Amino acid sequence: MPIDDRPTLSAPDDDPYLWLEEIEGERALAFVARQNKLTLEKFGNAGFAKDRDTLTAIYDRPDNIPYISRRGSFVHNLWKDARNPRGLWRRTTLDEFRKAEPAWDVVLDVDKLATDENEDWILSWIKTLPESHDRVMLGLSRGGSDAVVMREFDVTTKSFVTGGFSLPEAKGGAEWLDADTLLLSSAYGDGMATTSGYARTVRLWRRGSSADQAPVIFEVPPEHMAASAGVDRTGAAPRTWFVDTIGFFDADVSLGDANGAKAKLDLPSDIWMQAHRDWFVVKRRTAWTVGGRTYPPDTLLGSSLSAFLNGDRNFTVLFEPEPRHALQGFFWSAGCVVLSILDELKPVFEVLTPSPSGWARGRLPALPEIGVVDVWRLDTDEEESNGDLLANVQDPLNPSSLTLLADMQTPTLLKRAPRTFSSDGLVVTQHEAISVDGERIPYVQTGPATETGDAPVHLNAYGGFGISSRPYYNSTTGKLWLERGGTSVIANIRGGGEFGTRWHDAGRLANKRLSHDDFAAVADDLVRRGVTQPGRIAAEGGSNGGILISNMLTRYPERFGALFCTIPLIDMRRYSKLLAGASWIAEYGDPDKPEEWDWLRTYSAYHAAVPGQLYPPILIATTRRDDRVHPGHARKMTAKLQAMGYEAYLYEPAAGGHGYGKDNKERAAFAALGYTFLREKIGWPSTPA
Repeated sequence: MPIDDRPTLSAPDDDPYLWLEEIEGERALAFVARQNKLTLEKFGNAGFAKDRDTLTAIYDRPDNIPYISRRGSFVHNLWKDARNPRGLWRRTTLDEFRKAEPAWDVVLDVDKLATDENEDWILSWIKTLPESHDRVMLGLSRGGSDAVVMREFDVTTKSFVTGGFSLPEAKGGAEWLDADTLLLSSAYGDGMATTSGYARTVRLWRRGSSADQAPVIFEVPPEHMAASAGVDRTGAAPRTWFVDTIGFFDADVSLGDANGAKAKLDLPSDIWMQAHRDWFVVKRRTAWTVGGRTYPPDTLLGSSLSAFLNGDRNFTVLFEPEPRHALQGFFWSAGCVVLSILDELKPVFEVLTPSPSGWARGRLPALPEIGVVDVWRLDTDEEESNGDLLANVQDPLNPSSLTLLADMQTPTLLKRAPRTFSSDGLVVTQHEAISVDGERIPYVQTGPATETGDAPVHLNAYGGFGISSRPYYNSTTGKLWLERGGTSVIANIRGGGEFGTRWHDAGRLANKRLSHDDFAAVADDLVRRGVTQPGRIAAEGGSNGGILISNMLTRYPERFGALFCTIPLIDMRRYSKLLAGASWIAEYGDPDKPEEWDWLRTYSAYHAAVPGQLYPPILIATTRRDDRVHPGHARKMTAKLQAMGYEAYLYEPAAGGHGYGKDNKERAAFAALGYTFLREKIGWPSTPA
């Protein structure tokens, strides 16, 4: 009897597994239950249970850093531990936070709320009423999904507001216009969602009225990605910014007021813009000829906002990109714009201060030039920022330290995270592989100083959406891999943002295959350098990285011993029709356009998988409550591979959203199962020393 290998590249729409896209379908859930049972029977052994409990204890440690943001006179934190798996929303003063054991005031116990209301609540976001900070809108997620129920909460009484703002479950959010008015950007309601599932309109929602009756003051075409609005209180008077997000990398911005009057800014759509007081900065992805000058892609420009609105196009160049010198982000604080830069992957932070006489330039003081450094504004609300910044510093062998830069000046250590694994004898080195077209692909290796030629290697990358992969301190990899004698590698493949837009575009759309070639080149380079052998390389990737890992299965199976593919996209024929998939067309392409399907088919592993190959074992893991990347991708790929006789496993817990679980124990179980599988399948069923 011939093996059923449908769907195929020649017949991509002949899909016998469409029924697995029914997330809560009876037949689909029965399939998932069988697969979970098989996977847990195979890999959910005593070693897995011990690893799960070890990771849970690490994630729940009482001396982990409680990351904070300031709202008014209090700093706030959402804390999770063994006693509070869903979390405590709590607050204290900054002076109290400096103490070794601060006294916290609990504002909301999410676990108690979930129990009292018999709901699987997770606190997704908090939107505070500016200035007074006595009212907030809460986004409550069921099981970690992106969609939320919105409810108004009184911080003073620590209770939900009777008769207050409340909205059923939908994707979206809200901004306070004033104490009695919200700018509602939600997909709730008939005709209110784009094809991507996000808000299509902004509505003016007044207290005491129904959201269904709130007038629409801004809307975008349904085929665009989303509509949103924000209130800017940094100027002489509040102003409202309306954003038409056309696609992932394109947006039109309009400046207006709450009555709906607005004017679109004379800016190209491929921009990244932020305004503050009477200044704004803008960066374009492509070259821009304006005001008689042409600026290269990724050049950051600054201008007076009022002058720009009056027709002035004389910009000041604030940042000029170089091949390996790229802007990662920027934000405003107390009249200054802070630039985050990677210079040959080293972190640099510049501070620019505008004035009528020009832009003064400086650097944030006393921050390391190696490792991973993240800097952000302490205050949630930009208009309240006094220049206080927070910095988080770490590297693969040294855990995070949280530092306060008061008024952007000398750093003061606030908290230091605990060491969660032994790093004795481990070193961090940086290398480069040469990809198929000659491009140099950096990667960071952490492991024993002496190469054995047979090292168990954990290789990871992302390679999409212009997101940079950096070598963080990873307790999971450290405890379950490095401490046991293994080696870990983070690859900076194309599609990421490490070297700016050119690096992203080199791994986007038809070039996505190149990012996969890059990853395979790193695996090959580890063998060439004498670090390991192909069968000892265990690769992991999630979300966009799931496309990567599934392509290692079908395109480069000989270079890997085992694959862990998490919350993945895999079926590139139907991805744009599943949940938020249409929003990613700018990254991958439109499979309904024949010319774009021509390149998408080259990395649609679901269609490329064929019988009779030497595919390595693969564990594909997702979550049922992931309403961003459809769990059908993982289900269908597993079913097809098993039908062709391959060793493929599925794991799908019921909750978790677009992540590994809704609480620390669930996340620990997800990771421990994956690492148990990887170690066993590369012939390294190691146990703790």
